[in-house]
Amino acid sequence: MAKETGCQDKPWLAHYGRDIPETLEYEETHIVGFLEKSAERFPDKTALNFQGYKVSYHELNDMVSRFAACLNDFGIKKGDSVAVLLPNLIPCVVSYYAILKIGAIAVMNNPLYADRELHHQFNDSGSKALITLDLLANRMIDLRLKTNIK
Repeated sequence: MAKETGCQDKPWLAHYGRDIPETLEYEETHIVGFLEKSAERFPDKTALNFQGYKVSYHELNDMVSRFAACLNDFGIKKGDSVAVLLPNLIPCVVSYYAILKIGAIAVMNNPLYADRELHHQFNDSGSKALITLDLLANRMIDLRLKTNIK
């Protein structure tokens, strides 16, 4: 049966069941808030599992808080762009959340990008810092001179 209100402007509502609301109420929080709540509610549950190495929500939240403090000590502050050049590993997740926790902007990059592409990404984003692997360090040291990355 069609809903009585809103069907002219939202024709999909006519296909909703009687018990389906037109809108949902969402908790207003940021993504780091969801991690923090998960760490409180499910501290020992697995948050990440990388090749059998498991990290609980409590451990992940602790790693994020520690790395956020480290970034803060490095002078990264709210609104700063921070480039992340990591494969899909646990440190990538930690870096992403830590950057957001201090209010900075996470600029995610693919480690397979060519130097030309990374040069553009770093400059276009205005990244002040770079989080990467030691395997890419020499390549990034040479590239850093052409960017604002400290």
